[in-house]
Amino acid sequence: MRLFLFCCLLLMSYVAVAQSRTVSERGTPWSQRMVATVMATHPDSIAYTKEKKDAHWEYEMGVILQAIEQVWYRTSDDRYFNYIQKNIDRYVTADGDIRTYKLDDYNIDYVTPGRSLLMLAQQSLPGKEKYRKAADLIRKQIAQQPRTKEGGFWHKKRYPYQMWLDGLYMAEPFYAEYSLIFNEPKNFDDIINQFVWMEKHARDEKTGLLYHGWDESREQKWANPQTGKSPNFWSRAMGWYAMALVDVLDYIPQTHPRRGEVVAILQRLMPAVAKYQDPKEGCWYQVTDKIGQKGNYMEASGTGMFVYAMAKGIRLGYLPASMMPTARKGYEGMLKNFISTDADGRIHLEKTVSVSGLGGNPYRDGSYEYYLSEPLRQDDLKGVGPFIMASVEMEIAAENTLGKGKTVAVDNYFNHEFRKGYNGEQEPFHYTWADKLHSGFWWWGNTFRNLGARTVQVPDAPTAASLKDVDVYIVVDPDTPKETAKPNYVNEADSKAVADWVRAGGTLVLMANDTSNCEHKNFNRLAAQFGMQFLPKNRNMVQKDQFDQGTIKISEGTPIFPKTRTVYIKELAPLDVKAPAKAVVTDSGDVIMAVAKVGKGTVFAVGDPWLYNEYVDGRRIAAKFENYQAGKELATWLLEQVPTGASALRTSRR
Repeated sequence: MRLFLFCCLLLMSYVAVAQSRTVSERGTPWSQRMVATVMATHPDSIAYTKEKKDAHWEYEMGVILQAIEQVWYRTSDDRYFNYIQKNIDRYVTADGDIRTYKLDDYNIDYVTPGRSLLMLAQQSLPGKEKYRKAADLIRKQIAQQPRTKEGGFWHKKRYPYQMWLDGLYMAEPFYAEYSLIFNEPKNFDDIINQFVWMEKHARDEKTGLLYHGWDESREQKWANPQTGKSPNFWSRAMGWYAMALVDVLDYIPQTHPRRGEVVAILQRLMPAVAKYQDPKEGCWYQVTDKIGQKGNYMEASGTGMFVYAMAKGIRLGYLPASMMPTARKGYEGMLKNFISTDADGRIHLEKTVSVSGLGGNPYRDGSYEYYLSEPLRQDDLKGVGPFIMASVEMEIAAENTLGKGKTVAVDNYFNHEFRKGYNGEQEPFHYTWADKLHSGFWWWGNTFRNLGARTVQVPDAPTAASLKDVDVYIVVDPDTPKETAKPNYVNEADSKAVADWVRAGGTLVLMANDTSNCEHKNFNRLAAQFGMQFLPKNRNMVQKDQFDQGTIKISEGTPIFPKTRTVYIKELAPLDVKAPAKAVVTDSGDVIMAVAKVGKGTVFAVGDPWLYNEYVDGRRIAAKFENYQAGKELATWLLEQVPTGASALRTSRR
């Protein structure tokens, strides 16, 4: 027992330290402060203003926009989304062409900004088809990209027969996400092969590190005539590769038979990289393995990339939790050694090497002296982007212990709607975790995942078997005949199965809708098990964009919502409650939300699916409505209701 208490105190202490490091002395997360610097320095387009470099379609824009996208997901602040869209719209024409982009250069760096195209193509936006067309153009480059005899992508047409570590980040996450969205599953073998071949040709057996590049032809002066490998280990090159590994795994299906090969590569690389962390400062050096050698220096971009890849890999279970102190030390080293603050209070990232390449004109020979000859730059986007992403991962790490081992499921049986997919096929949608359009629950699901929980769908009727691994079960907006030809209505067996599951310790969420959009009669059969009924009354019937008509005020002291005071819920059905149910949010005499404690379990009910993407992502309603924050507070509270030990027991049975 003493050991258990000691471990709990140690974990609490670690979380407290983690939280203190993710927020700057100004109380604002470092990720947001760094993005503020980017947006102030580059208000109109991503370009190096001091050098008067013309903005054009290239990878530095791609990596910084990817970082800003992650901050948008953490905040639902539409300024971040608008900034991404504005930058992309400088290039993408109405017909889907990309200004300044040259497909026939076959430069793999040009693929990277395509990730922002895919994000925009998955949003509810007027005219979004142009982003799909532009993404198709990038996909065409991948289809035609010159390859080695084995099948590996050349880094550029003007760098024939060469694979560089950098190129894996530039192309593969886009290629994988495109393949997932547009149903091209055969591509995943090709994507996995790129990582396998790159490791095979670049890995050093002695150190486990990867050389910057490989020349199949052995014709380059920098290439080893026997192996084709370049002569040195460059931290940023390995950082690009490591980030590509953890990002591409977001899209390779869990069921793919070769997915484990990518995980195994990550598990070989990151422990090798960890050995070359500066033991005192926690950062990594420009030339990775030559710590303390004359002229070598701690470099910001490689350090940020390693921290990001390590922290994300740990969060998603690819890397052991025992590596977290290494990631933490690296992040603290970044804050100490690379972050400066100017007179206006803006932070800046120092000590990012401007570029390091191989070959070209003037010729870059890959020597130790060459890597140390390139200049350092303040706020170089190749360092700033990874710093932001590493900061986001550290913010998540500070709060994701709550959901560890817990599973949150959304029903896909009572609500079972379909729409035409991108290629005309039928696909499920509406309140699903995967749906990123305004109709989906992707944002709320992301909140649960960032709190450490696993999100799944339950496609079948609720039974002891279908719910046995579920800790939180969300039943939302059961179908009417106008939505589904043959809806599945809640029956007595369903109600009993769910009630038994709740009494045994399950946490249930019931989300109805207004009377014209939700099947109430049979849904109320289930709600009645817990002293609740959705009333045949509609309220907050918002007219067009008169959003104030959807206002719900939450009183101070409401346990579920400690900070949220104003939310937007439209066209909802209020509740009638009796013991064991109790009202927790009321408005003008109506019960808006209610809770019931039943056996070992908990039930939460509300008369609308108000946390779907449209009213959470910050783009639709005014900032005064705190739906994103409310969704996070509700998710936190729901996970807290799971009985201690219940999720651990379920996990041990999986």
